[in-house]
Amino acid sequence: MLDKKAKQILFKSFWENGWVDSKDRQLSKEDFEYAKSKGLMFEPLNISHNECIEKIILIKDKISIENISKAFLSSLSSKRLELRSSLSTYFLANKFTKHKYSPVISGTSYVDGKPKFHSYTCEICKEVQYGVIGDEKYEEQDLNVLNFERLKWGGIRHGDLVYILFDLQQFEREQIQEPLKEDVDILKNILRTIETSGANDYPGKLETRLKDTLKSSKTEREVLIEILAAIGILKPKSYDRPIRGKNDWTFAEYWRGEDKYDLDTVNKYFGSYLK
Repeated sequence: MLDKKAKQILFKSFWENGWVDSKDRQLSKEDFEYAKSKGLMFEPLNISHNECIEKIILIKDKISIENISKAFLSSLSSKRLELRSSLSTYFLANKFTKHKYSPVISGTSYVDGKPKFHSYTCEICKEVQYGVIGDEKYEEQDLNVLNFERLKWGGIRHGDLVYILFDLQQFEREQIQEPLKEDVDILKNILRTIETSGANDYPGKLETRLKDTLKSSKTEREVLIEILAAIGILKPKSYDRPIRGKNDWTFAEYWRGEDKYDLDTVNKYFGSYLK
């Protein structure tokens, strides 16, 4: 059970009817130490890409797919959103092999039509799956904002190496409850909603249609869709598709209603509950 006071300290650091601007964030040392003692706030993290990969591989081998599936399912009625996140991070973690940082250009800034600055990511991480990002080093990484996003919405940066490691580390500490019949019914309704999507539906349309399926905010439903897309339940049959304007989708960007859901992946994680 999360400590109520510690959670309130964490949340107020980042959110008051919307994001608190970084320059306006106030956190006393006393409050930080209290939330830290309850496992909800953390010191900044400094870690290299190579060390991060090694730790991800070590920790994912300690976690069972059965616990991951139970956690996701039991989150549907309990709204323990942080338990949903681990489904995608566990899936992505299992796609990594031990490797060293191999830089490749991921973006270019131009001035007067000429390249001025390149950004880089790890080529091997990038090839793991669309949406995965691997920097060479992570300095003074704020784990508190990651934990806030994890608790409030089920995570946002699922493809970031530090988030994958952090999320699995937190998951390892959890006591996972057995899913209820209500959880299984909610999952069945989610799958039914996906199955009855219109052929040309975009992820945003699915988000709207899921509104009556489970108690949730718009952002929570968007994150749920991203998680299902990350693990391949929402699996695009083509990546040669137009994108509709500016959006925040990553893993679900190319999914369309005609793709429905991937039954093999559903059965891999939830088959024992859907019999």
